Amino acid sequence: MYHALLILHSLNRWLVLISLIYAIWTAWNGYRFNKPFSRSDDTLRHVTATISHIQLTLGLCLYVISPIVKFETGGTGVFTEHTFFSIIHTALMAISVVVITIGSARAKRIEADQLKFKTILIWFSVALLILLIAIPWPFSPLTSRPYFRSF
Repeated sequence: MYHALLILHSLNRWLVLISLIYAIWTAWNGYRFNKPFSRSDDTLRHVTATISHIQLTLGLCLYVISPIVKFETGGTGVFTEHTFFSIIHTALMAISVVVITIGSARAKRIEADQLKFKTILIWFSVALLILLIAIPWPFSPLTSRPYFRSF
């Protein structure tokens, strides 16, 4: 179960990143070129938020069953793999999903097309920045994970 969830979480992160970057790019173009906020723009906003919620759910399930975040006694330093996954990664990812959710909800309720694009652009960009900081990239000094996991 743990390994399957880990693979799904690893694969879904790419969907989160792709949808978030595409939503930001779409919002930038819509805002910059004064485009009308279309039904496809609204669908993209909604799908991006939904994918991020699925990722958070997968991550929280992993958090509960993961051997990495179990209580650790002692340690060799302040920033261990345990510290990264039990505190830093979990908190920042939850914050990024909250930021995406707030941005999506605010954009949904705004009437003016340009303000919708601007709201998505700002909130999703902030969420992307937080998300990029919290991903355990292979080159990260705190902990590293492969780009893709296999079965």
